[in-house]
Amino acid sequence: MPIIEAYLDDLIKNSTLDVPAWNIEAARKGGKSGWNYIDGCMILAMIETWKITGEKKYLDFAEAYIDHRVQEDGTIKGYNPEDYNIDNVNAGKTLFLLYDITGKEKYRKAIDVIYGQLKGQPRTSEGNFWHKKIYPNQVWLDGLYMGQPFYMEYETRFNDKKNYPDIFKQFFNVVKNMRDEKTGLYYHAYDSSKEMFWCDKTTGLSKNFWLRALGWYSMALLDTLTKADNSYQPEYDQLKQIFIDLMESMVKFQDESGMWYQVVNMGGREKNYLETSGSAIMAYSMLKGVRLGFLPESFRAYGEKAFHGICDRYLKEKDGRLSLGGICLVAGLGGPQMRDGTYEYYMSEPVVEDDAKGVGPFLLAYTEIRRLGE
Repeated sequence: MPIIEAYLDDLIKNSTLDVPAWNIEAARKGGKSGWNYIDGCMILAMIETWKITGEKKYLDFAEAYIDHRVQEDGTIKGYNPEDYNIDNVNAGKTLFLLYDITGKEKYRKAIDVIYGQLKGQPRTSEGNFWHKKIYPNQVWLDGLYMGQPFYMEYETRFNDKKNYPDIFKQFFNVVKNMRDEKTGLYYHAYDSSKEMFWCDKTTGLSKNFWLRALGWYSMALLDTLTKADNSYQPEYDQLKQIFIDLMESMVKFQDESGMWYQVVNMGGREKNYLETSGSAIMAYSMLKGVRLGFLPESFRAYGEKAFHGICDRYLKEKDGRLSLGGICLVAGLGGPQMRDGTYEYYMSEPVVEDDAKGVGPFLLAYTEIRRLGE
């Protein structure tokens, strides 16, 4: 376990508040990192690592990183709510934690700024948030993780739970429209207008089951449940069962290594590979699910096998430094790249090392290993 903390220490040492070592997308563009879901995922994981280790250096860096961006009036450098990009809500989850820890009023104001985006976020005909303004009428599994846990925590803490029904309905719509009955898996995205070139013109669904999207969705379910209370018990129980069903479906596709494949249901197909970020998210979801009593004890072994499988395959020493490999840099649909969601597309995206989309979930899984051990 100390080797993992040494790995995090090294990443921090090689980061600045503007250029973090773990944001590979920003590094490739040669610019500073702004307000985005990638850094949000990493900073959240860093705070959780502080909680489990007691090492204040992790909290100090996390707080400095967010403090650097949040202004006294609650506005956030590099963030425009009217972009209506659900990804940008994700980093807002850190604000609840830092507000509780520091008491800084600017974090409370920033929470309201981000909530303001959700109040204006465009919606599909079914009532789900658009993934982004530039992706009209589209629901991506990723977006459920980016937005719903923040939404639920805000409603629980600051809005008298007035929009609980809206949150539950958005999840239930995803089950209705995006779940594959045969496998129990969910397609990456859904176009409610059924107009995008990448979707089936009858169902509106994209073509494949992408691992990290399924991972984000599993975290969305789990983390939203942890932010809710029992005000809507039947809906809460239904959401918990959806999480359980997904975990039971994912176990069927777990490789003997403990990991999962980039395109989940096509293990063994040429070019398909065991992918780190999605496997780490599944480890986290299963281990945390066991700890919270949502999943039976048997799932502990699946989660631990996934975590250790990642360590065995992809956590390596390179040039005297630790590095975590096997991370899909990014995958999406549409856009100027005309991403079509085919199997060949998911195989074409770069595989990188030390990107926060893999490192963050890996650290979260590590904290759950530690919590269960204690």
